[in-house]
Amino acid sequence: MSTVLRILFFLFMAMNAFNRTEAQSKPSRKGEFYFSWGYNTEWYTKSNVKVNQPELGNDYMFHQIKGHDRKGWDEGLLHKAITIPQYNYRIGYFFNKLKGLGFELNFDHTKFIFTDGQQANVKGKLGGRQVDTSVLFTEANGFYYYLNNGANFFLFNFVKRWHAFESRDGNFKIDILGKAGIGPVVPHVQNSFFGQANDQHFQLGGWNIGVEGTIKATFFKYAFLEYCNKLDYARYFGLRIYKGTARHAFGTYEMILNLGVTFPMGKRVKITAAAN
Repeated sequence: MSTVLRILFFLFMAMNAFNRTEAQSKPSRKGEFYFSWGYNTEWYTKSNVKVNQPELGNDYMFHQIKGHDRKGWDEGLLHKAITIPQYNYRIGYFFNKLKGLGFELNFDHTKFIFTDGQQANVKGKLGGRQVDTSVLFTEANGFYYYLNNGANFFLFNFVKRWHAFESRDGNFKIDILGKAGIGPVVPHVQNSFFGQANDQHFQLGGWNIGVEGTIKATFFKYAFLEYCNKLDYARYFGLRIYKGTARHAFGTYEMILNLGVTFPMGKRVKITAAAN
């Protein structure tokens, strides 16, 4: 009887080892495509804006200006176009799923607005003479500065993914993602200084760099929810204003919540994982 039990035990172990090997070497797509859409909120550093209007004899700077975002999604999100609030999207591809390496197009429709009612220090040349003074920065006083249809950060990111948890059936998993990249900014420029307004417009207006950390929860293998924290530095130059140009730079801390879909792509390969 003991001999029969030993034989059955060894047969069971052999079959179990065979099944694990088969599961570990099952053909799988080499890559993985994903797309996500969501909304964001920002906090900005204080910043300086340099204004150059040669025809008017102006070459001055606003110092230590406060700016804020305009969420839009916190007021009747379901009753407006989805692109009016501060939205964002990510389009990415993991070219090596085993090592968690990928690349991504990362876009944030952020909004930067000079805080109305602040005392803004102006230093430089105004009307051909040197000044060092303060102005009340309000629209009623002839001053506003909006990147309100977007400060618009584009980044081309390198992405690294770490698996943190996966359920036994594979229908729920948690990943940690790190991202870093550089890209252009395409702002919508709308402003008025000393009562002289520009013709509002979109333009290619500079560059930005950013890093992002993400916690991603995937459900039933194809749908996911992700929470992101991002740091960005944007430098704008050649912004067209009334009879001149402006340049501006600021840092951003951003929080993002996205919904997305993901699915495998690429040729089928056998990926052998280490046995647990």
